[in-house]
Amino acid sequence: MVKEQSYDIPLHDIKPIVEVNEYSFYYFLGIAFLGALLIAGIVYLIYKWFEKRNAFNQRKEHFRLLSSLDLSNAKESAYAITMLGATFKDDSPRHHEMYENLTNRLEEYKYKKEVSTLSKEVLGYIELYKEMIDV
Repeated sequence: MVKEQSYDIPLHDIKPIVEVNEYSFYYFLGIAFLGALLIAGIVYLIYKWFEKRNAFNQRKEHFRLLSSLDLSNAKESAYAITMLGATFKDDSPRHHEMYENLTNRLEEYKYKKEVSTLSKEVLGYIELYKEMIDV
Protein backbone atom coordinates (compact mmCIF):
# COMPACT_ATOMS: atom_id res chain seq x y z
CA MET A 1 0.00 0.00 0.00
CA VAL A 2 1.28 3.41 -1.01
CA LYS A 3 0.83 6.22 1.32
CA GLU A 4 -0.40 9.50 -0.10
CA GLN A 5 1.65 12.56 0.48
CA SER A 6 0.18 15.55 2.09
CA TYR A 7 1.31 18.96 0.90
CA ASP A 8 -0.17 20.83 3.82
CA ILE A 9 2.88 20.63 5.98
CA PRO A 10 3.00 23.48 8.46
CA LEU A 11 6.17 25.49 7.97
CA HIS A 12 7.04 27.72 10.88
CA ASP A 13 10.42 29.20 9.88
CA ILE A 14 9.49 30.71 6.47
CA LYS A 15 7.99 34.19 6.47
CA PRO A 16 5.33 35.24 4.00
CA ILE A 17 6.34 37.31 0.95
CA VAL A 18 6.74 40.97 1.83
CA GLU A 19 6.76 43.85 -0.65
CA VAL A 20 10.19 45.48 -0.76
CA ASN A 21 10.36 49.17 -1.66
CA GLU A 22 13.15 49.52 -4.22
CA TYR A 23 14.22 53.10 -4.96
CA SER A 24 17.49 52.50 -6.83
CA PHE A 25 15.83 53.18 -10.22
CA TYR A 26 14.65 56.59 -8.98
CA TYR A 27 18.11 57.34 -7.62
CA PHE A 28 19.57 56.45 -11.01
CA LEU A 29 17.08 58.71 -12.81
CA GLY A 30 17.84 61.60 -10.45
CA ILE A 31 21.61 61.26 -10.89
CA ALA A 32 21.20 60.95 -14.67
CA PHE A 33 19.05 64.10 -14.75
CA LEU A 34 21.54 66.08 -12.64
CA GLY A 35 24.41 64.84 -14.82
CA ALA A 36 22.58 65.88 -18.00
CA LEU A 37 21.80 69.26 -16.45
CA LEU A 38 25.45 69.74 -15.47
CA ILE A 39 26.68 68.80 -18.95
CA ALA A 40 24.13 71.14 -20.56
CA GLY A 41 25.30 73.98 -18.28
CA ILE A 42 28.95 73.39 -19.17
CA VAL A 43 28.13 73.28 -22.89
CA TYR A 44 26.16 76.53 -22.55
CA LEU A 45 29.06 78.27 -20.75
CA ILE A 46 31.54 77.11 -23.40
CA TYR A 47 29.19 78.36 -26.14
CA LYS A 48 28.87 81.77 -24.45
CA TRP A 49 32.65 81.97 -24.01
CA PHE A 50 33.24 81.33 -27.73
CA GLU A 51 30.47 83.75 -28.68
CA LYS A 52 31.93 86.50 -26.50
CA ARG A 53 35.45 85.83 -27.74
CA ASN A 54 34.43 86.21 -31.38
CA ALA A 55 32.04 89.13 -30.85
CA PHE A 56 32.62 92.34 -32.74
CA ASN A 57 33.61 95.19 -30.44
CA GLN A 58 32.67 98.51 -32.04
CA ARG A 59 34.63 100.58 -29.52
CA LYS A 60 37.86 98.70 -30.20
CA GLU A 61 37.34 98.95 -33.95
CA HIS A 62 36.62 102.69 -33.82
CA PHE A 63 39.65 103.26 -31.60
CA ARG A 64 41.81 101.29 -34.03
CA LEU A 65 40.49 103.35 -36.97
CA LEU A 66 40.96 106.58 -35.04
CA SER A 67 44.54 105.68 -34.13
CA SER A 68 45.47 104.67 -37.68
CA LEU A 69 43.86 107.70 -39.28
CA ASP A 70 45.95 109.53 -41.90
CA LEU A 71 45.90 113.18 -40.84
CA SER A 72 47.49 114.48 -44.05
CA ASN A 73 44.08 115.02 -45.68
CA ALA A 74 42.52 117.54 -43.30
CA LYS A 75 38.97 117.46 -44.66
CA GLU A 76 38.54 113.67 -44.60
CA SER A 77 40.30 113.48 -41.25
CA ALA A 78 37.95 116.07 -39.73
CA TYR A 79 34.89 114.10 -40.86
CA ALA A 80 36.37 110.77 -39.72
CA ILE A 81 37.40 112.12 -36.30
CA THR A 82 33.94 113.60 -35.79
CA MET A 83 32.25 110.32 -36.71
CA LEU A 84 34.60 107.93 -34.88
CA GLY A 85 35.05 110.17 -31.83
CA ALA A 86 31.28 110.24 -31.24
CA THR A 87 31.56 106.63 -30.06
CA PHE A 88 33.48 107.73 -26.97
CA LYS A 89 31.91 111.10 -26.18
CA ASP A 90 29.40 109.76 -23.64
CA ASP A 91 32.00 107.95 -21.52
CA SER A 92 32.19 110.82 -19.03
CA PRO A 93 31.39 114.54 -18.86
CA ARG A 94 35.08 115.24 -19.47
CA HIS A 95 35.02 113.15 -22.66
CA HIS A 96 31.89 114.94 -23.83
CA GLU A 97 33.41 118.36 -23.21
CA MET A 98 36.62 117.38 -24.99
CA TYR A 99 34.67 115.96 -27.94
CA GLU A 100 32.62 119.15 -28.28
CA ASN A 101 35.79 121.26 -28.10
CA LEU A 102 37.47 119.09 -30.73
CA THR A 103 34.51 119.18 -33.12
CA ASN A 104 34.31 122.97 -32.78
CA ARG A 105 37.99 123.21 -33.74
CA LEU A 106 37.47 120.84 -36.69
CA GLU A 107 34.56 122.91 -38.09
CA GLU A 108 36.94 125.12 -40.09
CA TYR A 109 38.19 122.02 -41.96
CA LYS A 110 34.72 120.85 -42.99
CA TYR A 111 32.14 122.15 -45.46
CA LYS A 112 34.70 123.88 -47.65
CA LYS A 113 36.07 122.88 -51.02
CA GLU A 114 39.71 123.67 -50.22
CA VAL A 115 41.15 123.50 -46.69
CA SER A 116 44.60 123.91 -45.23
CA THR A 117 46.43 121.23 -43.26
CA LEU A 118 45.53 120.62 -39.63
CA SER A 119 47.16 123.09 -37.26
CA LYS A 120 49.50 121.96 -34.49
CA GLU A 121 46.93 123.03 -31.92
CA VAL A 122 44.22 120.85 -33.48
CA LEU A 123 46.68 117.95 -33.82
CA GLY A 124 47.45 118.33 -30.11
CA TYR A 125 43.74 118.20 -29.27
CA ILE A 126 43.31 115.10 -31.42
CA GLU A 127 46.20 113.33 -29.68
CA LEU A 128 44.88 114.36 -26.27
CA TYR A 129 41.43 113.01 -27.12
CA LYS A 130 42.94 109.69 -28.29
CA GLU A 131 44.88 109.42 -25.02
CA MET A 132 41.72 109.97 -22.98
CA ILE A 133 39.90 107.03 -24.59
CA ASP A 134 39.65 103.83 -22.58
CA VAL A 135 38.79 100.76 -24.67
